[in-house]
Amino acid sequence: MQKTIFITGASAGLGKSTAKLFQSKGWKVIATMRKPENETELTKLENVTILKLDITDNTQIEDTVQKVIQQYTVDVVLNNAGYGLIGVLEALTDEQITRQIDTNLLGVIRVTNAFIPHFRENKNGTFINVTSMFGLIGYPTCSVYSATKFAIDGFSESLAYDLDQFGVKVKIIAPGGIQTDFAGRSLDGGQHEAYQKLMEKVSEGYSAESISNYATPESIANVIYDASTDNKKQLRYIAGTDAISLYTEREKIGAEAQYHKIQKMFAF
Repeated sequence: MQKTIFITGASAGLGKSTAKLFQSKGWKVIATMRKPENETELTKLENVTILKLDITDNTQIEDTVQKVIQQYTVDVVLNNAGYGLIGVLEALTDEQITRQIDTNLLGVIRVTNAFIPHFRENKNGTFINVTSMFGLIGYPTCSVYSATKFAIDGFSESLAYDLDQFGVKVKIIAPGGIQTDFAGRSLDGGQHEAYQKLMEKVSEGYSAESISNYATPESIANVIYDASTDNKKQLRYIAGTDAISLYTEREKIGAEAQYHKIQKMFAF
């Protein structure tokens, strides 16, 4: 029987690559995005349905999910939509902070909550939540972004306990850097002159040369596909060589030692 995946943030980058991969594997793909009228690639693929969805709009989420589950039995929900907010806390406005939390955290919670009855009643289903290596490890200028990604990690782990009795899985994909337009289209931020040296040091990680060493969205999409089909109760999937390296180091030397190591990298 053909399986179905529901994807948020499918207009570009990891979301689009994942939609294309699952479609190529014979899945039915429900690809959602804020501006479906701009999509030209996924519309050409068989078994792909494009839907408008803004994950900050709870009414739209509930309406969209109800329409989808009336037509399909959804097997996997990929909470992928989100963006980066980079900057020291003093440089960010309350509006920026609120929007980041509303999108990256509350959006995931809203979409998940809308699908839980469907999965629970079917006694089957998998939630896959995309976090970040900065959802496991703090990093300079990422305080609010990391707050949302750390929160998704904790939300996912706690939720996994609740839903296990119904045969529903919750999994976390924690990628490192990805070669997408994340540093452009999907990035917001702010500047503060008191932190100029720190910002300059951190920005080296977003240079064209650095980005060229990041994982491709296709490689991360493959991790998502494996998590969707491996039938394991594995909770976290660390994706990308940089993320694996950082996470392995944290497990080896401990969180406190790694914190001091990173702190020294940015000491002036």
